[in-house]
Amino acid sequence: MGRGRQGPAPDVEKRQQFARLIAQGVSNRRACQIVGIARKTGTRWRLGRTITLPDGRKRHYAPVINRRRREISPRYLCEDERVRIGDLHRAGHTVRSIAGELGRSASTISRELRRNRTARGQYRPFAAHRLAVERRARPRTGTLAGDAKLRAFVQDRLLKRWSPEQISHALREEFPDQPERHLAPETIYQAIYRPDLGGLRRDLPRVLRTRRRRRKPRRRPDLRRPGGLVDMAMIDQRPAEAADRSVPGHWEGDLITGAVNRSAIGTIVERSSRFTILLHLPGQHTAEAVRDAIVAAFAHLPASLRRSLAWDQGKELAMHAQITDVLGMPVFFCEKASPWQRPSNENTNGLLRQYFPKGSDLRVHDAARLAAVAAELNARPRKTLGWQAPAGRLAQLLDQQSNHHQAR
Repeated sequence: MGRGRQGPAPDVEKRQQFARLIAQGVSNRRACQIVGIARKTGTRWRLGRTITLPDGRKRHYAPVINRRRREISPRYLCEDERVRIGDLHRAGHTVRSIAGELGRSASTISRELRRNRTARGQYRPFAAHRLAVERRARPRTGTLAGDAKLRAFVQDRLLKRWSPEQISHALREEFPDQPERHLAPETIYQAIYRPDLGGLRRDLPRVLRTRRRRRKPRRRPDLRRPGGLVDMAMIDQRPAEAADRSVPGHWEGDLITGAVNRSAIGTIVERSSRFTILLHLPGQHTAEAVRDAIVAAFAHLPASLRRSLAWDQGKELAMHAQITDVLGMPVFFCEKASPWQRPSNENTNGLLRQYFPKGSDLRVHDAARLAAVAAELNARPRKTLGWQAPAGRLAQLLDQQSNHHQAR
C-alpha cells in the first residue's frame, strides 16, 4: 500500500522574509503582498498561535514581532544568529566559514546544525530556536524551597535588611563545608521576586533598598538644582590623600528629603570606613539648621577625623565658611550635577531609603531613631571593606594611626 500524499512544506523562508519586513516597519498588508501570503496567514504569524497535537500536547508558535524576548547569556545562540546560520547554510557555506561570519567556534555551528535539524534533515531557524529553548528550560524546585534551614537563614537576614550579596557571603561562613548551601546573590534575588522558587515570604521585596515589587532597570538619578553659593573651594582642591581613602577623616555629605521637600535628614559618610552620621533636622532644613547640626555632630570628634567635608552645591550649605571656622574642617564642593563625586554618600543614601522611603514625612523620626538607624548601618558588613563593618573599620584605622604616631 502506497504512502499518503504529503502536505505542503512549511513556508519557513516566507516566514523569515515576512518577519524581516515587519521589523523594518512595513505594514502587515504590504508585507503579505510582497511575500505572497494571505493576510490571515500574515496576521497569524505576526500575533502567534497555539495548536494542539494529535497526542494532546500543545505547541506554541511565538509571534514574529511585538514580543519581549527573554534575555539569555551571550554564550547561547540567539534567534537572529540561527536565522543567519540558516541563510548561510542554504547558500552552501561550510561550517568553518559560517563560524567565522558569526564569531563562533566551528564546533558550535556543527553541533547546532546536527542537533536542531528536522526529521527530513533540514535546518529551520525558528524551529531550531524553539527546540533549543525547550531543552534549556528545566523547571525544578529551588534550592531555598527544599532546604528549611537555609531558607530560615536567608529570610532572617533579609528581614534585618541585609542585601542578597551580604547574605551570599555570610552563607559561606555559616556553612563552610556545605557548598550546596552557598548561594549566588542572583539566586536570592530570584527567590525574593519569585516566591514559588524560594518559598520565601511574599512581602520581602519591600525590605530591599529599592522596595520594588518587580525588578526594573536602573533609572537615571534626579539632578538637584544647584544653589547660589559664594567662595566655594571645588573638590579638585581637596587633599590628594582623600582620593585613595587611606587616611580617615575625609567626609561626604548631602540631604535626603521627604515629601515635596518639606522635611530632610542630613547624611554624612566617612570615605575610608563608610561610617555614617545622620543629622536630625526637625524643623526646616535651612542653611542655619544644617550648619548647627554639622557643628554639633563633629564637635566631639578629634581633629584627626575633621580633615575635610565634600558636599554638592545645595543652598543648605550656604554657611560653609562658618562651619570651617568653628570646626577647622575645610568644605569642598562637587561640580554641578555630579553626584558621582560623592560616591560613598550616594551609595549610603540609597541604603537609607530602606528606612526612610521617598515621599514620606521625615519629621516623624526623632534623634533617637536616627541614632539607631546609623548604629545598625555602621554594624552591617560591607563587601568593599572586606566584609568588615564600618564601625570596626573606623576603629581599626584610628588604632593604626595612633600606633604610627607613637612609633614616630
